[in-house]
Amino acid sequence: MASTVFCSIVSAEQEIFAGQVEMVVASGTIGELGILPGHTPLLSGVKPGPVRLILEGGEEQTFFASGGFIEVQPTSITILADTAMRADDLDEAEALEAKKKAELELSGQRSDIDFARITADLQEQAAMLRTIQKVRNKKN
Repeated sequence: MASTVFCSIVSAEQEIFAGQVEMVVASGTIGELGILPGHTPLLSGVKPGPVRLILEGGEEQTFFASGGFIEVQPTSITILADTAMRADDLDEAEALEAKKKAELELSGQRSDIDFARITADLQEQAAMLRTIQKVRNKKN
């Protein structure tokens, strides 16, 4: 039996996942993270993108986190996400539409544009689309 650690993924709205995992893979602000049971404690920001969980028994589940923090402790891993959802629940058409809208807004020549907000929206939508693509490639 493989060694496991308790993991939870929590957004502002709800707990998305809670259970035993063999490994967590995420993009942190300090780089790509592959976390196994017994990992050194750490705290890092989480970049928008996929969070892969290898569950007890080897099953893999993918989630999308729009950003937040990951905390690794000796007995648990916690991902506190701004927004989190199961990758299978992502809507590709909606993400594409939001990305196009942000690109249009950014290309406008208006002086009242909030470049930081629009750039963050673009990065989040691009990360969401990458997550959808990764899940789709795994199924094929």
